[in-house]
Amino acid sequence: MKNALTALTLASLVSFSALAADTYTVDTEGAHASVNFKVEHLGYSFIQGRFNTFEGEFVYDPANIENSSVSVVVDTTSLDSNHAERDKHLRSGDFINADKFGIATFTSTEIQDEGEGEFAIIGDLTLHGVTKPITIEAELIGAGQDPWGGYRAGFEGETRIELADFGIPVVGASSYVELELHVEGIKQ
Repeated sequence: MKNALTALTLASLVSFSALAADTYTVDTEGAHASVNFKVEHLGYSFIQGRFNTFEGEFVYDPANIENSSVSVVVDTTSLDSNHAERDKHLRSGDFINADKFGIATFTSTEIQDEGEGEFAIIGDLTLHGVTKPITIEAELIGAGQDPWGGYRAGFEGETRIELADFGIPVVGASSYVELELHVEGIKQ
């Protein structure tokens, strides 16, 4: 998968539309999707975490990817880095200000087919009250029947966002966040 800059906050996710396109709901209930982040800590290591609460849908048309789209809503108050005091600080006005900006959204504006199951998902990320275009480099993991009689499609994607672009304070070397998205959708 190609690396690229793009974002969260998350996050993540999908709404494609076309005549032959199928609509999928992101399977958050079954915990088959995740919006993860990684941020540099003081230039010595990385803090990793996730957003526990989000939802989204996508429409996937393998015959005409350009007709596809993605939409995702992330609850920023659900930020979880596995350390309660740090999470409280990251959610505070010092960083993402989750009390004021409790929702982050991503809505695609264009999907580009890059061949061999890889896509560039271009869209608008709204985070911390600021909307900026980002690109998520995505890859189809697979699609097919599930054991319960349904049909699923799965993707992974990644992007990198500059914190200052969204008005989020930069501390030391921590000027960016890398987002990693895992999406499994259930065909509706």
